[in-house]
Amino acid sequence: MTQYFEIHAASPQARLITRAVAMVRGGGVIVYPTDSCYALGCCLGDKTPMERIRRIRKVDSSHNFTLVCRDLSELATYARVDNSAFRLLKALTPGPYTFILAATREVPRRLQNPRRKTIGLRVPGHPISQALLETLGEPLMSSTLLLPGDDLPMTDSQEMRERLNSRVDLVIDGGYCGLEPTTVLDLTGETPKLLRHGRGDVSMLSL
Repeated sequence: MTQYFEIHAASPQARLITRAVAMVRGGGVIVYPTDSCYALGCCLGDKTPMERIRRIRKVDSSHNFTLVCRDLSELATYARVDNSAFRLLKALTPGPYTFILAATREVPRRLQNPRRKTIGLRVPGHPISQALLETLGEPLMSSTLLLPGDDLPMTDSQEMRERLNSRVDLVIDGGYCGLEPTTVLDLTGETPKLLRHGRGDVSMLSL
């Protein structure tokens, strides 16, 4: 049976965050809000919940997960970041952006792009996301809560409970957080490359 927590979007209740993190550490799959839309999340080092997310979304092994990090120092553990990329990351984080970067050895091979050896990372600005990451002490392995056949991510917590019942361990209701996915920037080249224009503003980048 899926559990359901109502967590205050601006002031997350510490006891509920602690219980949510315990589920993640125990191999659970959770639904949680971010600063772009709701996401499915699980523990980085555990393959079983990752496969559960793939089954929920009906995606194959080529589906790219995102490592959701609490800050830039954590992000730099999992990606190679040069000076120009670091300046851009510092300006845009936390925020609704996903960055494609060269993966370090800390990233399990199954999470890397098999050809390019890259990984998608982000640092969300949502208080609930930040509270989860701070308590967990490592990134969440995440994927947008977009179910097969749907055109847009799910936003209604009651619908999440009904459609995901027994398929996830926890739904965190943090209120409405939007429908737009993150803006995706590839930072592996000499200049940033826009791969998807989402919620994050890119007007300052002259792309």
